[in-house]
Amino acid sequence: MVDLKKKIKEMLAEDIASGDITSNALLKSSEKARGVIVAKQACVLAGAVETVSVFSENGVFSEILVEDGSSVKPGMEVIRVEGTAKKIFGAERVALNLLMRMSGIATATKEMVEKARGRNPKIRVSATRKTAPLLTYLDKRAVIIAGGEPHRYNLSEQILIKVNHLKIVGSIEKAVKMAKATNKGKVEVEVAEVEDVVPAAQAGADIILLDNMTPSQVRRAVRLLERKKLRDKVLLEASGGITLKNIGDFAATGVDVVSSSYMTMKAPAIDMGMKITGKA
Repeated sequence: MVDLKKKIKEMLAEDIASGDITSNALLKSSEKARGVIVAKQACVLAGAVETVSVFSENGVFSEILVEDGSSVKPGMEVIRVEGTAKKIFGAERVALNLLMRMSGIATATKEMVEKARGRNPKIRVSATRKTAPLLTYLDKRAVIIAGGEPHRYNLSEQILIKVNHLKIVGSIEKAVKMAKATNKGKVEVEVAEVEDVVPAAQAGADIILLDNMTPSQVRRAVRLLERKKLRDKVLLEASGGITLKNIGDFAATGVDVVSSSYMTMKAPAIDMGMKITGKA
């Protein structure tokens, strides 16, 4: 379980460091203010809960005006804050950074889900483990808010036999057998060649990840399993190079899941800012 409170404390400590020298020079400790966080772009909001936690950790009252998962228009006020001005400014950057990043991920995720389900209403869109270190939980929470799935949070969650594992172990069959013997739940195996889907399915893999294939190669893999009457025995996941531009083509191939790092590694943060509305 992620200790979010601890993470937020570390984030605030990193930004405040030895003290906010600007606020210390200009403001009295007793001066109070109120303000609002405003979205400057259209987006799917994510991170409102975490933003409130940041302000709270720094002794500032805040109120969510727009719930996570909502569609936000430019100019909308999403969070209200009130408290000691120094404390508000001490939490401002961390709060905004989280809200901007998570909303960017959520916005990209929703776009990907909509494009994928436009071609395949049953497809599942999953985010890979390519996230910012120490922010995996928050990145994946943003994905979930927008209708995506988290895939694995960490290496202990599910067995995923990668091509590099196979180069050491020697074969798909041997690797799957060894993994199954651990009784650690479902076993997923990554294959880079269309022909490898059959031995993977025959070995008893629960999930086959089709890695860095084109949509036409993925379709061939699906048909090959169908011809061998193995398609219903495995879950098929397409991954590698999947973006907003091509996710629909991959979704239409007949796989069950498409996974991507686009939303967590390439989606831009949403522009937001805090506006002080007056003294409290």
